Amino acid sequence: MALSQCRDLSIKKVFVMTHVVTQPCDGCKYTDCVVVCPVECFYEGEKMLYIHPDECIDCEACVPECPVEAIYHEDNVPEEWKRYIEINAEQAAQCEVITEKKTPLADQ
Repeated sequence: MALSQCRDLSIKKVFVMTHVVTQPCDGCKYTDCVVVCPVECFYEGEKMLYIHPDECIDCEACVPECPVEAIYHEDNVPEEWKRYIEINAEQAAQCEVITEKKTPLADQ
């Protein structure tokens, strides 16, 4: 095997996918998910949370923690909520990071 072939075999492309917070979080804003996130990629908006797509490591720790089942892998977001993929990217860049559990809007 030629040296150039060995180099090609050792190079792997890594495509990191992300999770997305969708419509069920809007107006609820439970924060159970943020305390399990190992990379602190959740951002707090006025009415919901957002996941920063460049920071999410796709660990899925947040998914079972969401009581309203609002978090999906971006490949599995229901068709009617696909716009939330872009909304998360835009809003996360504008909001403050959240790392601690807070009282949800649904309980206020």
